[in-house]
Amino acid sequence: MNDDEAKKRAALAALELLPQTGVLGLGTGSTTRFFIEAVGALVRAGRRFSCVPTSQQSRALAAACGIPLLDDAGPWSIDLCVDGADEVSDSLDLIKGGGAAHTREKIVNFASKKNAIIVDASKLSTRLGEKRAVPIEVLKFAHGTTRHALEQFGAPTLRVRDGGPVLTDAGNYVYDLTVAPLDDPRAFDGLLKGVPGVVETGLFCARADYVVVAEAQTVRMLSRQM
Repeated sequence: MNDDEAKKRAALAALELLPQTGVLGLGTGSTTRFFIEAVGALVRAGRRFSCVPTSQQSRALAAACGIPLLDDAGPWSIDLCVDGADEVSDSLDLIKGGGAAHTREKIVNFASKKNAIIVDASKLSTRLGEKRAVPIEVLKFAHGTTRHALEQFGAPTLRVRDGGPVLTDAGNYVYDLTVAPLDDPRAFDGLLKGVPGVVETGLFCARADYVVVAEAQTVRMLSRQM
């Protein structure tokens, strides 16, 4: 099973969690692309959903799929948000932000009654930080000063692509902070957000109600209710 096959299996398994009708949050990334396309097929077949995308990328894909979209202003009452993750710990805490959309993703997550995360088994770890750095959205202004302050917590690296800094949809920079595996990611998240210039972190603690994991032979659904 290649990566795309695993991602698609996880995305399709998450359809079982959908309400019959309602408002959905649409995450960002290569796994949620399959979910958005599947929701589009349901809408074309007659299911009634409206959706809140977490990025301009997801908004464009959802619009192309014919999904009715709510505006970015809110407030919304979202029945279910389905999103991906870059790392999932044993306690179902997450690192997100590989697509530089983690601030918007966290807002939509917060506005959702339930949150489902879809991943392949390669994203699982015991503790956050074992496999991935922590993405941090940082204001452009004085970002060097912010980077210097973040050095007390790990090794921050400005994310660069195509010869220039990656920009979030809000026009900010992203630093990837390499850290030792985290014993208390919630407390660490609070320390990072105490640094002036930090907009948001990619640490999502106690924010996944379900984690759908595609493995070689099966799909598992993990839950905080288990």
